[in-house]
Amino acid sequence: MLFGFLLILLSIAFLVSFISFFVAGHANIASGQADQSAVDAFTDRGETVDNWLGKFGAYIADLFIYRGFGVASFLFVKLFFLSGAFLLLDLPVKKLKNTWFWDLFALIVLSITFGFFATTIPELGGTVGYEMNQFIQDYIGKIGTLLLIVFAIVIYLIFKIKISPEAVKTFFEKKQKAINEDLETFTTTDKGTDYNLEEFAVPEEEEEPIEEPTLKPSQFEINKEALKPTIQNASEISLEPTIKTIEPPTPTPVYEPHIIETNDEAFVIEQAPDEDIMEENLAAKLVADFGEFDPTLELSNYKFPTIDLLKEYTSVGITINQEELEENKNRIVETLRNYKIDIAQIKATVGPSVTLYEIVPEAGIRISKIKSLEDDIALSLSALGIRIIAPIPGKGTIGIEVPNKNPTMVPMKSVISSAKFQEAEMELPIALGKTISNETFVVDLAKMPHLLMAGATGQGKSVGLNAVLTSLLYKKHPAEVKFVLVDPKKVELTLFNKIERHYLAKLPDVEDAIITDNTKVINTLNSLCVEMDNRYSLLKDAMVRNIKEYNDKFKNRKLNPENGHRFLPYIVLVVDEFADLIMTAGKEVETPIARLAQLARAIGIHLIIATQRPSVNVITGIIKANFPARIAFRVTSKIDSRTILDTQGADQLIGRGDLLYSNGNDLVRVQCAFVDTPEVEKIVDYIGAQKAYASAYLLPEYVGEEGSGVNLEFDISERDSMFREAAEIIVTAQQGSASLLQRKLKLGYNRAGRLIDQLEAAGIVGPFEGSKARSVNIPDLTSLDQFFTNEQNNA
Repeated sequence: MLFGFLLILLSIAFLVSFISFFVAGHANIASGQADQSAVDAFTDRGETVDNWLGKFGAYIADLFIYRGFGVASFLFVKLFFLSGAFLLLDLPVKKLKNTWFWDLFALIVLSITFGFFATTIPELGGTVGYEMNQFIQDYIGKIGTLLLIVFAIVIYLIFKIKISPEAVKTFFEKKQKAINEDLETFTTTDKGTDYNLEEFAVPEEEEEPIEEPTLKPSQFEINKEALKPTIQNASEISLEPTIKTIEPPTPTPVYEPHIIETNDEAFVIEQAPDEDIMEENLAAKLVADFGEFDPTLELSNYKFPTIDLLKEYTSVGITINQEELEENKNRIVETLRNYKIDIAQIKATVGPSVTLYEIVPEAGIRISKIKSLEDDIALSLSALGIRIIAPIPGKGTIGIEVPNKNPTMVPMKSVISSAKFQEAEMELPIALGKTISNETFVVDLAKMPHLLMAGATGQGKSVGLNAVLTSLLYKKHPAEVKFVLVDPKKVELTLFNKIERHYLAKLPDVEDAIITDNTKVINTLNSLCVEMDNRYSLLKDAMVRNIKEYNDKFKNRKLNPENGHRFLPYIVLVVDEFADLIMTAGKEVETPIARLAQLARAIGIHLIIATQRPSVNVITGIIKANFPARIAFRVTSKIDSRTILDTQGADQLIGRGDLLYSNGNDLVRVQCAFVDTPEVEKIVDYIGAQKAYASAYLLPEYVGEEGSGVNLEFDISERDSMFREAAEIIVTAQQGSASLLQRKLKLGYNRAGRLIDQLEAAGIVGPFEGSKARSVNIPDLTSLDQFFTNEQNNA
């Protein structure tokens, strides 16, 4: 901002300096006492100058006009002023690139042009213009230089001012057409087509003389029907003409058919004219004029969190203990040999907390036999958490995962700063941690499309949720993603309150964006269902299939915001303890969760549900069927592991962030990245200190079944001023919803909701039916007019 103000002042200084160069400093050029003589004596205080900005002004004018580009230097005043204004008003500076390019192009062309024509006045072209002329003329001569200048001017006119031969031709054709129309109008007027009031006048002997007002034909219209005798009481006859004021009609384009002449006079052929054709697609023209819509423009100066906000741990990196690896290898080989299983090859891959031993058995060995020796191998290694993968998917080997004696932590900083995460071209990238091969594990939430996390208490679920949220905060702008956070524990997600106006979404009448009261969760989930239905309506109107296509279409200005279209951010619902919600609310929570899980993928609403009790009455069949992506931390029994993953293995994890990720059939063992509370605090403080939106992202208001008992009696005099217009829209669309009124009348949700209540009280629409649109009790506009007439008569 300060730099922008400085640029504006600098542009004013340049303007004063340049003007005074010609007005004052060069008024006495003939006597040889111009200000240039004082430029060399800049430090001599006794030397005087005529420039209004003193010696500094004389120096600037001499540098830019005499030694520079001549009169064309005035373009620097414009460029500095515009740049300063853009910085001062916090406008996107990237839009100035085009202006700078073409103004600098014009600067050089003008300087060369003046240098070519004004050889006796060096101030017009400046030294640059003179020297460039001399240089060019040495190679292509005067005529070639002139042609080059003309070519440069034509380039400027075509590409900057958009003047083309077709545009010039069209301009002259329109002028010629306008002149012809004026001549035809003038000729018609001379032939006597003026308005004649005497045609409709009553004979003079039958009426008293009256003084006629002076009326202009374009302002008034004579009602001919009123001039006819009208019988009022079978005895009175009114012969008075009625004159009423009318508005000048809006001219509509008239397409006259083309007449084709034939030999038979009684046979006429009319050829309908072609409709006007846009020479350029309107959306493409809008994009060319204004660029693509930028959803981040409102927070254009938003800065993503820096990586140095995350903590740097000293004990990072995998330390290979060769003695431990050799010892484990020998015990595995020895145990298998005791059961008559020979190994052809064995390979060890060391991870942060687990080492994978890949073995290739000899020919003829049954894999199921090795799988059955899981407990025996664990006994021989004296280790907890042995897991056998037989076979490893995609490889012809059998894997034995053995926990390291000294596991190393995976800091969040190491996965966020990894190239795999930074260069991930995903809609909603999440860095979960590192695999056994020490590779950063990045997945796309938008393709999961929903995530179920489960594990015993203290095994890392809350840290995993923080890792998910941190990943999205580091990659997505506040305009692109919103979070709905449900925290029955009341302490796990409260830190994110500081970014409420940046990233969080909430109901309009709720104070805290993070939901800790289980009774409010039901309204929030049902509100998300309403939001889902509204978004599907928008996708239907836009004729697209998913949110990515819709937003691309909106960015390319192919959707009109006046029709209710808007940029749709992704919405991520995070529930930290789902079992607690099922205990307190049951089906009231499970039903909207299942609806969202089944339908919300295409419109950008994604669910992340965590629970510490993975029993079948919590993770029901409906929930499991719609959550293909699952994360299992350590659980206490094989039954719980099968409930989450449909297979065992989660019961053999070692805890402290050790997890299995499944998105289909394959299981991937990952060491979850660790992000501590102070790190999250730094990130949210950094974001919260920046400019934010006026409020959190507001979800649609939801009125539950208890709202049906509310008294909806409204006095007719207290109705909204747009009541009738709203009723006509509802009856025309035959769909009673507040979102329809929002789009058509451009209202806020609260006023649209009040209008719906008033329409229900009047009997125009039916009662609330959950997420469905209300029924409309009036079939058409004629019946609606009759309804209002009856209502007025009864009043």
